[in-house]
Amino acid sequence: MSNQIIAVADSVFPNLDLAVEALSGVTTEEFRMSADTSAESILAVAADADALLVTYSQINAEVIAGLNNCKAIGRFGVGTDNIDIAAATEKGIQVCYAPVYCLDEVSDHAMALLLSCARKIPYANKLASEGRWEMPAVTPIGRFRGKTLGLIGLGNIPQQIVGKAQAFGINVIASDPYCPDDVFSRLNVEKVELDDLLGRSDYVSVHAPLTPETENMFNMDAFKKMKNSAFLINTARGPLVDIDDLAKALDAGEIAGAGLDVLPEEPPAADNPLLGRDDVVLTPHTGFYSEDALLDLQTTVATDVATILNGGEPKYPVKPK
Repeated sequence: MSNQIIAVADSVFPNLDLAVEALSGVTTEEFRMSADTSAESILAVAADADALLVTYSQINAEVIAGLNNCKAIGRFGVGTDNIDIAAATEKGIQVCYAPVYCLDEVSDHAMALLLSCARKIPYANKLASEGRWEMPAVTPIGRFRGKTLGLIGLGNIPQQIVGKAQAFGINVIASDPYCPDDVFSRLNVEKVELDDLLGRSDYVSVHAPLTPETENMFNMDAFKKMKNSAFLINTARGPLVDIDDLAKALDAGEIAGAGLDVLPEEPPAADNPLLGRDDVVLTPHTGFYSEDALLDLQTTVATDVATILNGGEPKYPVKPK
């Protein structure tokens, strides 16, 4: 097959050499990079393209309607909430993604945030850097052994967290109505309802998909159900947490702290109420990142796109709900 055009809506990679290599089995006429993430710019390069590669851009129904020759949309990521799957399916476009590419990285990052928050590492480092070598200033700090971690969701990433938390002597419970009971049993994780999890957990780590039902699921009502000594960890999707309510909950002592790798608005505005707080640890959406993971990500998605363009079945297709 010849004269294939690959459009790229956006990219976080230094280059797309690995994707180009993975697509070497497809004779491409050219790669086209969108000037920005607007629908107009994406369609300027993708309207007649055979495939579209995307990371964070919104590939909504408007964009999909303007794709006149597209056979595949490859999403560089573990989720596809920025793609209108129903619209793509209706137009006969196959969507693929990389659901298992950064399991180690995100699960490690969630644990790192948990440990940093609970041991107050960033705050202690700040004090020490200011010349305040004061142990009482960072108290109280609890012991990990015997504490309870509540996982919101028990998919691929939180399943990787279970053993890491248990190695610290932390008991793990989870709320996930879609996860089979045998997974809970195999991992020695207790299956609980959400409200029970919020009330029992010393640490709550969020791994839910972003849907209309889960948006802002962590609001003041949820924070009031949590222990005053609990920490919230979010490495999933920013809009799962109402940041204004989180700031108010921290001010009111409803919970003890939070570690967030994702925010509803990225980068955050200067007036974001979580910036500069000693009880919040923020990282700039780096949980997915390692050199190894980026290699896996480009290769996995581009290989599936090449497979689709060559008439085959992708390894990681996204099925319409």
